[in-house]
Amino acid sequence: MLTFLWPFSQALAEERVRGRRSIVLENDQARLVLDIAGGSIPEFRFRDSELNPLNWGRRNPGDQPGSMGHFLCCDRWGPPSDAEGKNGMPYHGESSKVVWRVLQDTETTAAGIHARMAADLPLAGLTVDRSVTLATSSAFFVVSETITNNNKLGRIFNIVQHPTIGPPFLDENCVVDSNCHRGFAQGGMMPNPEQPEFLWPSAITKDGERISMRRMTNSEEPSVTSFVIDEELGWAIASNGKRGLLFGYAWKRSDYPWLNHWWKLKDGKPNARGLEFGSTGLHQPFPVLVKKREIFGQQLFEHLDTGKNITKNYASFLAKIPEGFKGVGKVAIQGGSLVITERAEMRPRTINIATGGLIQ
Repeated sequence: MLTFLWPFSQALAEERVRGRRSIVLENDQARLVLDIAGGSIPEFRFRDSELNPLNWGRRNPGDQPGSMGHFLCCDRWGPPSDAEGKNGMPYHGESSKVVWRVLQDTETTAAGIHARMAADLPLAGLTVDRSVTLATSSAFFVVSETITNNNKLGRIFNIVQHPTIGPPFLDENCVVDSNCHRGFAQGGMMPNPEQPEFLWPSAITKDGERISMRRMTNSEEPSVTSFVIDEELGWAIASNGKRGLLFGYAWKRSDYPWLNHWWKLKDGKPNARGLEFGSTGLHQPFPVLVKKREIFGQQLFEHLDTGKNITKNYASFLAKIPEGFKGVGKVAIQGGSLVITERAEMRPRTINIATGGLIQ
């Protein structure tokens, strides 16, 4: 059983990073930046390297909310309905469009460095309370987000984590692995938008060509694909042996049963790749989700009653890898370590990342 443990410690003082209000968490190994205007995570890297996998999006100076690196989609993933849009609901919801509140904690612990922030979503009537803890001595952090329904009535919603990797970490040598399973390409028509179905790591283009999702192709089609997670521990990892770096996420399937991918080229080269894990796998407004209800036996939305809340967790990590690393075949939690096994037939290597006791 996968359990996330949350220590309380002191939030570091707010500071400016490239002109933007930020919270910076650092240990002797890693540096993690939390952007306040929009709540993005625009930087996570080893302290002895400038190579930042989350180098995506425009980090403009100033305090205007924006979407960079890893941002949150809440209360939805994708577009509002026409009527909701006319009332001001933005694409992917409000969580990256508002300025987050910094909540100060005063206790410290040996388990890690902790920050806490919250976002009020006025149109959705929701509040997101986020706790982030960077392990004491490894490139490993955990996030816990509690969503509360402040409306006088219950409502449906979705929450999708939207990390996007970019160059120079993302290039032709970057490989993506996951334990997702059945999938489909976005853009299909009702009543069966999940057709044709394929199995990870395969995808099928509109022309019927079968491609591998592990490496970006010289085409942007299909640009968005969605897969279900079948195992208790879901994971998605990008590795680049030429750059010597591995970056990934792990989460409980009960929190995030879907993994959604998107990619974009620039001048024929990889420019962005999203590894979006969340509560839905259909990129449509709520009326369509309600009508479809589920795909592959997995529901496409959640319900939250008035005054109630729900908490969802995930972990993220970095590791240094040799040039010949072939990608990831398996991920497991063993004691106080996240154990990553190489996807190789003969003598696969393993990587152990200390979790600092933050997950078990």
